[in-house]
Formats: sequence, structure tokens, C-alpha cells
Amino acid sequence: MASSEKRIVVSGYYGSKNAGDEAMLAAMLEVLCDLEPKLNITVISASPVDTSARHGVESVSWLDFPAITKALRGADLLISGGGSLLQNVTSRRSLYYYLAIIGLAKSLGTKVMLYAQGIGPIRGRLARHVMRSVASRADLITVRDQGSLEELKSLGITRPHIERTADPVLAIHPVGRETGRAIFRSYHAEGAKPVVGISVRDWRGWHHFKEVLAEVSDRIVRELDASVVFLPMQFPEDVKAAGDIRELTKEPCTVLADEYTTSEFLSLVGNMDLMLGIRLHALIFAGVMGVPMLGISYDPKIDRFLDSIGEKPVGSLESVTAEELMQEIRRKWNDRQIFRQKNGELMSRLRELAARNAELAIELIEKK
Repeated sequence: MASSEKRIVVSGYYGSKNAGDEAMLAAMLEVLCDLEPKLNITVISASPVDTSARHGVESVSWLDFPAITKALRGADLLISGGGSLLQNVTSRRSLYYYLAIIGLAKSLGTKVMLYAQGIGPIRGRLARHVMRSVASRADLITVRDQGSLEELKSLGITRPHIERTADPVLAIHPVGRETGRAIFRSYHAEGAKPVVGISVRDWRGWHHFKEVLAEVSDRIVRELDASVVFLPMQFPEDVKAAGDIRELTKEPCTVLADEYTTSEFLSLVGNMDLMLGIRLHALIFAGVMGVPMLGISYDPKIDRFLDSIGEKPVGSLESVTAEELMQEIRRKWNDRQIFRQKNGELMSRLRELAARNAELAIELIEKK
């Protein structure tokens, strides 16, 4: 091995068939390796075989602490991120797991960067104390939105250097639309009509929003003379959630029921004329591919991302109505070229900020 080769370990929610997280990893690897081709990267994953095959990196199991320790001991840097790892709303245990990996790295003398993290919400005195204690030992923190900066401030975390950047996926290169068109053809979903994409997920066992989206799907078909395609970002859970909605519809719609790569997802989204999303990275994919979007809020990360591009969510998942959704859909639909241009200008700046994460990581490795 050449002495100039640098080693990075990446800790995050990888190997769990979540398209957003896999896209984050793909984007991180793409930009890091563009800046420094001589990198040896090991990813901590829930499915090391899948991660190695999908991304072409070494990978160790998230439960194999001897292997994780060995990888960290020989590493120049631990990257913790991206994504919403450091919060305890969707899972109480995961916060302590990711903080434990950070603590382990520091105990071994390995530099640590919190990479484009979405911080919080973190609830409970103990959780906030542990977060403050561990995160303050990192060597560099970048966050993907203003809300995360404010969460760090509320936690009393003032060191190390903290910088607001943007979600790593925003730095990924756009792709062609041919692959997406081929997938549409395989579902008999390609045609002369424009396409509205909808990305859904299950949440807390709620059913009302599914009834609302079924009505909205029908009205899009009838009022806009468009096709509706449901995009599964978490496989196979989102396929089931979309299937639940399809059973409530009266007009035809398409549920994509396969697992896709990051480039396939981007190509699919690129063939859409409007994206209505509950999943954050469905909205980010739309931004990367220049597609106008509407987001429904279920988590602060949705509001934070939309705010970064001058948008607001169309209601919350708990209380959204078909009428308010259709009102915003019509507004975006009628002026979608204007919104496409406006979002494109904002995305250009966000791409630079997303790439800044990788630049700072390389600088940190090289710093003595």
C-alpha cells in the first residue's frame, strides 16, 4: 500500500435499503474521490455485502465492534454522517449507537468529523448531556441546515469549528433520463401525458393522510390529465404504503415496486414534471434533477430543507387536506417552468455548499 493512501471510516444508516441514505453515501464517495483519488474507505453498514457491492468500498457490520475498532485504529478520519443520525425522535437507541462510534474513534486517537448532519430534535436531559459531551470532542462539525445550527446552540455545543453546509446528495451529478424512461416502459407508465411523482412512507400507523393522497392522486389524473407514479424510497416498506393508497384510488396510478440504485432513482425523478414528497430525499432528488417539488412535513428536516430553497411544506402529515394540496399542486403546475428556474438558481449555491463538506474532510485529514 502506498504511504500516501489515506483511510476514512464512514458511520451512518447504510445497508438498510433506504434510497436517501444510499444516495448520501454515493454522493459523499463521489465528491471525496474526485478530490482525493487515493482514499481507502470503509463503511459501517447493516448489510456489508450489499454496501460493498453497491458502492465498491470495504464494509464492516454495524454490530461487529472488533472489526469497527480495527478499522478505526488504522483510520485517518471517522466521518459520522450524513443524515439525521443524531436525534432521538425516530429511535432512542440509535443516538447512543452513533455517539458510541464517535467516542470509540476519539479513544483510539482518530479524528472525527460530523459530516453534513441534520441535528435533533434531541429530547431528555440525559440524551442532551451525552450529545453535548461527545459531540464537543469532534474535530469538525458541518450541518446541513440552519435548524441544526440552532439545535447545537441550544445544546451548548460551541466547539469544535461548526459550519453550515448542505445535504451531501445536493452535490451529486445529475444523470440522463433514458434509464428512468425504460423503467416507466416496463411498468407501461410511459406515454404522452406529463407525470406527477409521489413519494410516501408509513408513519405512526396513521391512515388519514393515505385517504387524502388517494383523493389527490385521482384529482391529478382528472384535473391535470397527468399520470401519477409512486416512488419507493425505502424498500419494501414504501411499496406497501403506496399500495395501501392505490387500493383507495378510483383512477389508475402506478406503484413502482422494485429496488433501485441512486442513479436509477435520479433518472426516474428526472422524468417527472412535479414531485410531491413525504420523504426528504425524494425532494432532494427533485432538486438535483431540476424538477419542481412540494413537501409534506412529518419531521423538522423536511421544513428545514424546503426553507433552504425558499419553500414551505404544504401542511403536516397529521392534518393535511386534499384541498390545500390541490391548491398548491395547481399553483406549481401552472407555473412549473418558473419554479424550475427559481429552484435551479438556489440549487447551484447548495451544490457548492454540499461539495464543501468533502473539501473540509480532506483538509482535516491533511492537517497535522
